[in-house]
Amino acid sequence: MSFEEKVLNLLEKINEKLDKLLGNESSGKREIITGSSPTIETVKPSEVVEKQEAEAKEMEKPPVEGRRVCPECGSTSFNTVEDKTQVMHQQGGIKIYAKKYVCRQCGYEM
Repeated sequence: MSFEEKVLNLLEKINEKLDKLLGNESSGKREIITGSSPTIETVKPSEVVEKQEAEAKEMEKPPVEGRRVCPECGSTSFNTVEDKTQVMHQQGGIKIYAKKYVCRQCGYEM
């Protein structure tokens, strides 16, 4: 069992214990009004965290696996150009600049 799997198992156990401890408290409850009678639904802290993580993942850009892909045209061919606005390091009067990638089809800069 790898380190990551052990950590995930421990986190799941902690999550279950928290759910048990916080399951009976009123802070984890919310009132839902449907029709004429209100009902009280218990919201687990883990569900709130999972919902927040899902929302955060939706807002992130999907990870690029392997190749760079232009967000404008979808091309995968780029030219590498020195970005003269960002000096990374200067040694003996020679400046080392950051690199940026320019799409060959549409000219989009990354």
